[in-house]
Amino acid sequence: MTSLPQAAGRSPVRRFAGTLHRRPRLRLSLLLTAPLLWLAVLYLGSLAVLFVSAFWTTNSFTSEVVKVWSTDNFHQLLTTPVYRQVILRSVGVALAVTALCAVIAFPIAFYTARIAKPARRPLLVVAILTPLWASYLVKVYAWRLILSQGGLADWALKPLGLSGPGYGPVAAIIALTYLWLPYMILPIHTALEQLPANLLDASADLGARAGRTFRSVVLPMVLPSVAAGSVFTFSLSLGDYITVQIVGGKTQLIGNVVYSNIELNLPMAAALGTVPVVVIVVYLLAMRRTGALSSL
Repeated sequence: MTSLPQAAGRSPVRRFAGTLHRRPRLRLSLLLTAPLLWLAVLYLGSLAVLFVSAFWTTNSFTSEVVKVWSTDNFHQLLTTPVYRQVILRSVGVALAVTALCAVIAFPIAFYTARIAKPARRPLLVVAILTPLWASYLVKVYAWRLILSQGGLADWALKPLGLSGPGYGPVAAIIALTYLWLPYMILPIHTALEQLPANLLDASADLGARAGRTFRSVVLPMVLPSVAAGSVFTFSLSLGDYITVQIVGGKTQLIGNVVYSNIELNLPMAAALGTVPVVVIVVYLLAMRRTGALSSL
């Protein structure tokens, strides 16, 4: 047992370390204080500034921001057909990318998790992650070359009497699907890898065919992971504007409209910027019911 003189002679650092050792909640609080402050000040603070500035207006002559409270920007968003079309088109593109990612990711994840040899599975996962190591712009400009007139897409489809989609919404969906596909594959791969093999064997022993096993056994257990992957694909696609700028042709999404208004009408750009935030929050609340957030 430590004597009183020895305890009194310990350095403040050792006494503080002993206090942290005896109080794990205090230790956890101190560890989380810095990152939570960073999140609150920079991330949540910037969102608060964005939301507040959306209620300001601009001088129609000088384009300077006038800090007068008004709901005109949000009223204009709801009543102007162009803005409504841009919002609906942006949500539609994000949903299309998410659906394509899910359709493409499932067979890939099933192969890597259930069919491939266990020794090769880590290599396949690395291969899936490899595109994420390349530059974002390099990948998008590569798709610009592929989808250009006379490009690789036209060359591959020409024997069939077809041509590539060119630049436009379809090109944007294709490029965004390629960019965010790994974020959908990995959660599905993890869920399929953890799927007990005896459930599949039991389903087969009871006479269920492959389709019935997929609908009744595999899909219910993997669906939360699909929803978890959709959180990434949907949110990343909804907020993207560089890909649409490069391969989207004349297509305008929320990100492009925000970018074009940032210098001319900052409050209007801020009002437009709140739309993806609100849509993603609603989407997250919907995904929470599926258990997707616990799979992240």
